[in-house]
Amino acid sequence: MAAEKVKERLRRATKALDDAGVPYAVAGGNAVAEWVARIDEGAVRNTRDVDLLVRRIDLPAARAALEAAGFVYYQLLDVDMFIDGPQGRPSEAVHILFAGEKVRPDYEHASPDLDESERAADFQVAKLEALVRMKLIANRRKDQVHLLDLIGVGLIDATWPARFPPPLGERLQQLLDDPNG
Repeated sequence: MAAEKVKERLRRATKALDDAGVPYAVAGGNAVAEWVARIDEGAVRNTRDVDLLVRRIDLPAARAALEAAGFVYYQLLDVDMFIDGPQGRPSEAVHILFAGEKVRPDYEHASPDLDESERAADFQVAKLEALVRMKLIANRRKDQVHLLDLIGVGLIDATWPARFPPPLGERLQQLLDDPNG
């Protein structure tokens, strides 16, 4: 039931943005799920939230579209998000990441811009290389697991580390060399 609620939240948020003409791209665990499902639907991992890349300049338009769809703007620890109604939880929210900006000041690189996205069946999604770069930058355990999911279905192989600058390429190589590490 919880996984279906996340999918419904994703569909509602992206439809609201599409209908309003607000550019965006799905990122995070839902983007990983979209890519993995193209190869093996049974290998898709559930996620609790929805991550969307939006240009900062488009935040007011995104806010209007998402609020009209029943989401409530909320900010916690400098993270812009939209909780699902007044009783919504931040951990299950639609989290906004700003395209072309660092998610955290200590990250080596900025998030991709929206030109590094493509249309999936139901929404705009970060292109695979941009998504992998985001996961390598964040480098949390869940990001590493998402990368292992992409490796596991054959979307990432031994040629991929060379696509990224240090230390990102090394991080990916470590996962390829020792997926249980």
